[in-house]
Amino acid sequence: MTAPTADHHDVTTRLYYDDARLARFSATVTAVAAEGTVVYLDRTAFYPTSGGQPHDVGTLADVAVVDVIDEETRVAHRLAQPLGLPLGAMVVGHVDTARRLDHMQQHTAQHLLSALLADEYGWATVSVHFGDQASTVDVACAEGIGATQLARIEQRVNALLRARHAVQVSYEEAATASGLRKASDRDGTLRIITIEGLDRSACGGTHLANTAEIGALLLRGAERTRGHTRIEFLAGDRVLRRAHGDAELLTRAARPLSAAASDLPALVEQQVARLAELERDRKRLLAELAGHEAVALWQDSNVDARGVRRVRHRVSGAVKDAEPLVQQLLTRGPCVVLVTNDATGAVLLAASPDASLDAGQTLRAALQHAGGRGGGSPRLAQGALPNATALPALATALGF
Repeated sequence: MTAPTADHHDVTTRLYYDDARLARFSATVTAVAAEGTVVYLDRTAFYPTSGGQPHDVGTLADVAVVDVIDEETRVAHRLAQPLGLPLGAMVVGHVDTARRLDHMQQHTAQHLLSALLADEYGWATVSVHFGDQASTVDVACAEGIGATQLARIEQRVNALLRARHAVQVSYEEAATASGLRKASDRDGTLRIITIEGLDRSACGGTHLANTAEIGALLLRGAERTRGHTRIEFLAGDRVLRRAHGDAELLTRAARPLSAAASDLPALVEQQVARLAELERDRKRLLAELAGHEAVALWQDSNVDARGVRRVRHRVSGAVKDAEPLVQQLLTRGPCVVLVTNDATGAVLLAASPDASLDAGQTLRAALQHAGGRGGGSPRLAQGALPNATALPALATALGF
């Protein structure tokens, strides 16, 4: 946040410090690296990733700038391809103004939001993250923020930004700078961002000239995290883009239902209730079907010398899906049930309490002998063979 001067080739003058809207500038190449794809200039309007704010993009001598890196006194510009100019050459840079304005809106809105949360609620800002789609601010609020309170905060912030408070840049000595919202641990000259009557913060980011230029601020939600509360927000043109995006999503969701978007909440509740009812009906019908299938399998099964039935059942899907049928069989009397998928090698073994067989131990031992894996409880076990061709031998080993 210190404003350097260009009195040495290892120092980059940061033009954005004093003119955040500067889009075109000229500069001299002072150094190159990475086979010409990293360029250093005596001055730049490109903002490097710093303080949570993402870097600018644009062009240098018509070559795309894809990253801007803060190296303390210098700023490195990473290009899409080598610049191809010698040291001392003059270049013209163009900053992507749409991206810059977006970042200015988000950053200025964050200062305003943090000032309000501290002044009116006593919640200091712990950390900030500026994302491509949305941004977040973590505040020292352990109890969380409810929807009603969040709505009040949003209304208050938007009222403040509409009041058109001036946003000013100044430079002050760290030893004498006063009234800062958060004390700075830096020495020397500090760059101070002041929102008239509301906030004074040491900051190296780019900001608007007044709060009205933010346009609008939208708080998308709040959640507790690590003893703090994280608030997600959008500002400026992002609010309008999100509104259009949400409206499109609602329209697309309502179209198959031949309904208006405003009717969606009630329709969704109705559909969820109907789905739950259908699921109950499905389970009931499956249970009835399993009962009929259990009768047929029971009648077709063999009974060993101890009076225990051996029921064999093949499925084309997951063996686990046969559990309702298996439970029906286990309640009919002494039995051992083997369910297999002959295509995948999956196996389910079940035993009734009076069958004198531990399904888990029995299946585990048989599968291990055949190179498979599995196990379970004494009543129900599952597993699989590495090769389905081994199923007949496994079934024989299990007494089927």
